[in-house]
Amino acid sequence: VQLQASGGGLVQAGGSLRLSCAASGRTVTMGWFRQAPGKEREFVGQITWHSGNTYYADFVKGRFTISGDNAKNTVYLQMNSVKPEDTAVYYCATKPGPISPYDNWGQGTQVTVSS
Repeated sequence: VQLQASGGGLVQAGGSLRLSCAASGRTVTMGWFRQAPGKEREFVGQITWHSGNTYYADFVKGRFTISGDNAKNTVYLQMNSVKPEDTAVYYCATKPGPISPYDNWGQGTQVTVSS
């Protein structure tokens, strides 16, 4: 399954941005990760397609929301109340099962939050 992330850009602190990740086929779980300059990649959140269940990292709870469009095989990351520390390259990824590691990655999309 190929993944295509899009929607990144420049946004002011407190603003909103929506990222999209289009998959070429069905997946079990799709997640979002991010990597800031000089930092390790970190988990942002994920959605499990068949249940619609979502799970988020603590630092985005209440600000970011993940949703999916089954017909389009597309997952969205709605980012609200963004902060300068949200600046990073955001990646989407998939894994074949709930306890499997993420093994399929899309290219990243840059998000820059200005203060």
